[in-house]
Amino acid sequence: MDRLLSMELFVAVVDLGSFTAAAEAHRLSQPMVGKHIAALEQRLGGRLLVRTTRRQQLTELGQHYYQRCRTILAELAAAEDAAALLREQPRGVLRVNASVTFGTLRLAPLLAEFMALYPELGVELELSDQLVDLVADGYDAVFRIGHLPDSGLVGRRLKPYRMMIAASPAYLARRGKPETPADLARHDCLGFSRWQRDDGWDALARLHGVEIPSSRFLCNQGQALRQLALAGAGLALQAEALLAADVADGRLVPLLDGYLPEAKPMHLIYPADRQPLPKLRVFVDFIVGRLGEL
Repeated sequence: MDRLLSMELFVAVVDLGSFTAAAEAHRLSQPMVGKHIAALEQRLGGRLLVRTTRRQQLTELGQHYYQRCRTILAELAAAEDAAALLREQPRGVLRVNASVTFGTLRLAPLLAEFMALYPELGVELELSDQLVDLVADGYDAVFRIGHLPDSGLVGRRLKPYRMMIAASPAYLARRGKPETPADLARHDCLGFSRWQRDDGWDALARLHGVEIPSSRFLCNQGQALRQLALAGAGLALQAEALLAADVADGRLVPLLDGYLPEAKPMHLIYPADRQPLPKLRVFVDFIVGRLGEL
């Protein structure tokens, strides 16, 4: 038998004073209520109630079990109320993962606006350039750059992730300005060590059939490459989001715009759910409204 229902019926018998009243309250027959109480007594190995022709009385075992049942049922009701509340209003904590550069420069400023709109929502943002498993790692949503595999997850397309080549005016005055990809052979191309085979300078070289010397400087952090470019150490090939402000202020000069590989697709992905929690629903709507591809 359903143990939880048996506990509810036992508490109802005690609170309402009779099997008949408990049966009416739960729309069951009186014999069925008796079977549930008997099943509990058999499981516990003792009597819970002593019944006479006029009244019923809890045994010592019944008294202890009654108190525990009331506590358990109250906690269950509170858990269900909390779950219902979560489904009514955006509240709780969202766990989100994004790449370091995008998350720092594009996403973080938007999250300040998002949390101001929804004061009962918190965000736990983890930045990493490593690929994470949304479900296994317990994220509500993940921003992913590149083409999506068929994973059964929902993917909302965002504005493409564009790259940019830039160098400082001082470097270009000293070394000259490259006009075509072939000119890169005589320049210092700063390298990003986390690039995959289809990324970065190698992708540019294969796309245009040119040779690009190995980088004299390698780093796993885009901000460090930006700083070297600003200091005149070479050409940086990094996300547009990382270099755009320096270009706008004249600290860096954009190069070879017409020769760059095609921008990568970008998506916000999250688990498929016919009834997603309000916290996820409003987050997806907010992000697509700010970063969605027109």
